[in-house]
Amino acid sequence: MAATICANQVSARIQDPFWSPRQALVRDVVIPYQWQALNDQVPDVEPSHTIENFRIAAGEAEGEYYGMVFQDSDLYKWLEAVGHTLANERDEELERKADEAIDLLARAQQPDGYLNTHYTLTKPDKRWTNLRDDHELYCAGHLIEAAVAYYQATGKRKLLDIACRFADYINRVFGHGPGKIPGYPGHEEIELALIKLYRTTGNRTYLDLALYFIEERGRQPHYFQIEAEKRGETTPFRFGFEYSQSHLPIREQTEAIGHAVRAMYFYTAVADAARETGDVSLLDACRRLWNSVVQKKMYVTGGIGSSADNGEAFTTDYDLPNDTAYTETCAAIGLVFFAQRMLQAEPRREYADVMERALFNGVLAGMSLDGRRYFYVNPLEVWPSACDYRADMHSVKYERQGWFGCACCPPNIARLLASLGQYLYTTDAAKETIYAHLYIGSSVSVEVAGGKQVTLVQESQLPWQGRIRLTVHLDDPAAFTLALRLPGWCLTPALRVNGETVDPADAADGYARLNRTWASGDVIELDLPMQPLRIYPHPELREDAGKVALQYGPIVYCLEEADNGANLRDLTLPREAAIAAKYEPDLLGGVVVLESTGYKSAAPAGAALYSYEPPSREETRIRAIPYYAWANRGPGEMTVWIREA
Repeated sequence: MAATICANQVSARIQDPFWSPRQALVRDVVIPYQWQALNDQVPDVEPSHTIENFRIAAGEAEGEYYGMVFQDSDLYKWLEAVGHTLANERDEELERKADEAIDLLARAQQPDGYLNTHYTLTKPDKRWTNLRDDHELYCAGHLIEAAVAYYQATGKRKLLDIACRFADYINRVFGHGPGKIPGYPGHEEIELALIKLYRTTGNRTYLDLALYFIEERGRQPHYFQIEAEKRGETTPFRFGFEYSQSHLPIREQTEAIGHAVRAMYFYTAVADAARETGDVSLLDACRRLWNSVVQKKMYVTGGIGSSADNGEAFTTDYDLPNDTAYTETCAAIGLVFFAQRMLQAEPRREYADVMERALFNGVLAGMSLDGRRYFYVNPLEVWPSACDYRADMHSVKYERQGWFGCACCPPNIARLLASLGQYLYTTDAAKETIYAHLYIGSSVSVEVAGGKQVTLVQESQLPWQGRIRLTVHLDDPAAFTLALRLPGWCLTPALRVNGETVDPADAADGYARLNRTWASGDVIELDLPMQPLRIYPHPELREDAGKVALQYGPIVYCLEEADNGANLRDLTLPREAAIAAKYEPDLLGGVVVLESTGYKSAAPAGAALYSYEPPSREETRIRAIPYYAWANRGPGEMTVWIREA
């Protein structure tokens, strides 16, 4: 079944008091720091060896391959972050450094177009023999994404040509034709990348190859079983086919399952494919899987993938432990991707609300405020002493790390934050409606029906105040609809156009639609009154029974030992207690803190571990900070969920 499923992505230039400093941090600190890490120039952290692997593969150095099988992708994501950064602001020195890295890739690429240093250096005669585990296509996907971003920013084709040569080679290798491999990647990524490459080059071959990988996944006989038997494996794969979402064809999948990052990249590609082909059955699959994620398997922070021991994966519905939460930073980033693509297919507030939740909380928490330290795992509760001893918390860290042997998350954060301008707006297929999804200070130029150019300048005081102002600029009056998202966290939004109140109460799908002939200088004001909110869990979310979380605007909050003392699980917040919001400009880069009065147990009279008498309770101040800013003041306890008295 086919239908028109289409929206046009537009890119905005961000000028925002909250996000512009973070994009500047990526440009001035994160990208240079990560370049040093890729070149093994950061002391006292796990080595990367990524650049050295390429130098060896190019015949310019002696040595052996070092790192994960997907080590190449760290450089590719770094290059993509550079591309997005250069699109925001040209930087000759940064561009020169990137060009040198691209030249190295060209020298390492094999004559037939293949480019993968792990296989080139360790088993050149074994290409494509372990698609389940070895990430060849995953790395190729990140190369393609980097190439598209760099070409769009600079107009330079060298990296794009490298990627096209590799994609053309992959197209010759995979498929159902004579001598081709009827396989697909164990870690999805190339599917969404190929669709980007198709949109950039107009070459339909790349879209068809993406559709092949999507459609072939999960069909019988199962390819991963076939290739495992060829390798002589006799033991079933530990995690099963569900781990890579290859247990069923996509249209038969109803539950988000397996490795969370793989799932998000795959679902993102499927949503893209639905948009390109108009295939409603693919979009229906995405809707089912979206509901499975956000209604039963997503943390309040927008983190997903609760289990380390199950392979960084989803588990059963409502299984969302806090102190052993895995919630890989890359998974939250993947959820942002998936939400964006669903918005492009059908603009509904629920997608933008989740995109915002994941962005402000699950993603931002993955990087320190100075841009030099990172979380791979993002728990919602930490007791440092237990983390140091308990085997089930082996993956949980209470301080961010300078780098990782598996360093997928740091450059992933960089490329998302650098490309943030692509997530704010879309237009519909007919260019009759401009949708504003995120409220971030910015300017964007959009072509509307009739070929007229409209520039929207947005001023936003989020996340600390809910005042939004958009000003329309155009040469001649033009008729179009401006659709403004009314966030789910705001209970009483107010809307004015040129000072006149507009009633947004009947907003369809969570968007207030302003349909009129606009003139240059028209001003739209959106007030989103903000107050501290208590979030209550679903009754089946056992881990959080009897607890509440706090939210202010799009920001989820947590308690830290630095503000509340130790033993945070003992604190209770009375249901009737008032919660005050206060901006503190000198704390954690400037944040709103939430304060209230709660209770804690008084110190016991004796040393007995158990008692027949209940402990007395004493009043105490409770102070909460944004979750994204935790662990920036030294080690200590942290919790998102608080017992409610």
